[in-house]
Amino acid sequence: MLKLEKGTWHLPGLAFSGEEEDDTNGDVEEVVDVTENTVKKKKKEVHQMGLWHLQLKDPLLVLGSDIMHAILSSLDARSAAQSLNVSRGWHGVACTDRLWSPKCEELWQGKVHIPRLSRTRGLSKLHVYSLSVMDGRRTRITRDDLCDHAWYFHFRKPAPIYWRDLDPYWKGTGQPMRCYFHPDGSQTADLDDKVWGGHEACYTVVTGLEANGNVREQYVRINRWSTLSISRKPDWSWEMSNGISCYSSVPDPEKEDGTGPFFEFC
Repeated sequence: MLKLEKGTWHLPGLAFSGEEEDDTNGDVEEVVDVTENTVKKKKKEVHQMGLWHLQLKDPLLVLGSDIMHAILSSLDARSAAQSLNVSRGWHGVACTDRLWSPKCEELWQGKVHIPRLSRTRGLSKLHVYSLSVMDGRRTRITRDDLCDHAWYFHFRKPAPIYWRDLDPYWKGTGQPMRCYFHPDGSQTADLDDKVWGGHEACYTVVTGLEANGNVREQYVRINRWSTLSISRKPDWSWEMSNGISCYSSVPDPEKEDGTGPFFEFC
């Protein structure tokens, strides 16, 4: 700051007396030049600061909720879900049924079984999406799962040739045989089934758990035959198999109430 003290002008790094006549004009010009450069520099900094604040402004406030909805709709579900944590305003746009209904339909596209819990009324579509993903990752089968679906059955190659000769799967004469599991623990087949038709069997679901609640092992046993190991496919269908036979759940996405048990996920 330029000051006048005891007849002398002071500027940081510079000083000149009002009584001097020879060098005063040069010193004043130098001071004025320095001051002008300082002002220009400050103006540039202020301008840059304004641009920086403009860049930091919330896009929701700049673009509006409709445009933000269009942007979030084009994102994958994971990215859209991450935007929920940006701010309260973003959460209000990112959690709407309008945004998540299409994402649910996209998630269910091509899936063999749509979980029944996803059809529960009153749940937000965001919650429905989350529950559907968790159920799709579930590998622990229940009696409800067995009973909710019809099951294709076919013998595997190691099975005796006599059985394979009776199996449409190997003869190429039509769809695989169908089996049905019932809540009372029985299993039946179609009456015209040349292998199981007219015969009843009993099944048991065996699940071994670890101390922390994780599944150690799980299998299904029909009568006293070899146990069937359980697996879940990417299309959310189930498969049970052993050395000589294989069961695959029949696709049934047309069920209005969905399929599978009502699990309470945390």
